[in-house]
Amino acid sequence: MKKTWLIWLGAAAVVIAVIILCYTTFFTGSGDIAYYTQIDNSKLSRAGGQGAIDLSGNGGMDWSYTLPSYDKDGGEKDITFGVSRELREGAFLRLTVRPGRGVMTWAEVQYDELPPAVQGHYGEPSDD
Repeated sequence: MKKTWLIWLGAAAVVIAVIILCYTTFFTGSGDIAYYTQIDNSKLSRAGGQGAIDLSGNGGMDWSYTLPSYDKDGGEKDITFGVSRELREGAFLRLTVRPGRGVMTWAEVQYDELPPAVQGHYGEPSDD
C-alpha cells in the first residue's frame, strides 16, 4: 500500500513538472528566440489565396512573408509571419519566435542593431 502511494506521488510530481515546463515555454516567453531578417517584397503573398474570406481568426493578418532569417549566431531558418500590410522594402526586422507557436512579434531595427554574425549575411546599406 505504501509503495502504491509512492508511485502515485512520483507520477503526480512528473505531471506537475511537465505542466510547469509547458507553461513557461509556451506562455511566458522564456523560450523566445530572436531572429533577424530583411524585407523582400517579392516574397509577400496573400494569406489564404487571392480573394479568400478570412475565417482563420488570424487577427486581420491578410498577408504573409516567408523569408530567410538568422539567429544571433548566424544560423539560418526560413520563417513565415503574418502582416496586415506590405512592409518597407529592404527594412531589417527583429522577429520574436516562440517555439511551438511561431512569430509572436516583429519590430524594425537598424543595420547596426543586428548582431555581427547576422550583419555578415547582409551588405551594409548605403546612405542614399
